[in-house]
Amino acid sequence: MKFQEFVCRKALIADLQGKTGPDVLAEMIEALVSAGSLSKSKKDDVLNALVQREKKATTGFGNGVAIPHVKHEGVKTLVGMVARSGDGVDFAALDGHPVHTFFLLISPPDRPAEHLKAMENIFRNAQKEHWRRFLRQAETADAIWELLVEADEEAIV
Repeated sequence: MKFQEFVCRKALIADLQGKTGPDVLAEMIEALVSAGSLSKSKKDDVLNALVQREKKATTGFGNGVAIPHVKHEGVKTLVGMVARSGDGVDFAALDGHPVHTFFLLISPPDRPAEHLKAMENIFRNAQKEHWRRFLRQAETADAIWELLVEADEEAIV
């Protein structure tokens, strides 16, 4: 599954302001609401589900990357977004380092295959050190989008 199939371009954030995990999650959810990809009426429920998910086990996988994700009936289709923090955020990452790049994924509970395909794409690309570095340096939403499109194009080859 390509990034372009599930990432909401209008919700990309190149300069996260949140300094804590819950603040970052709220900021990303708000971006999806503002972009029209998440209903305002579902905002609090989805945010709570994400916070509860993080309490069970961190999605800060290391190397400056976190992939907060949840299956929630508040969405009809798979939706994702990417956000960048220049300073980094303590997100309880497994390696103990700050997180600079966040991939948020929300999927309907009845579409587990799509959820897994999107997660696989994120993991595959997040393992590439050079790609992570470029994302960390991306200072605009357009620059982030270009990196996502390039990753999609490389996957085709």
